[in-house]
Amino acid sequence: MSHEKQISAEEFDRRFDAGEDISGHVDWTAARRPNKQTQRVNVDFPVWMVDALDTEARHLGVSRQALVKVWIANCLARDSHSAR
Repeated sequence: MSHEKQISAEEFDRRFDAGEDISGHVDWTAARRPNKQTQRVNVDFPVWMVDALDTEARHLGVSRQALVKVWIANCLARDSHSAR
């Protein structure tokens, strides 16, 4: 945490809601990202599919991994909404 003066929770909330920089009042060493744990998986794709992924990733200016993650996340989100 920064060496800034401590403030009340109400003051912290007011500053946050006003869009002020509150980073000096946050202990980032204790920050956690729930449900963001990662697990490595290996997936075998045919060469033509890897080539197509790479072409699309280059077109979008992102990595192959980023493209695959976004596409899978979008499919899962879409499928979870349609299952309701």
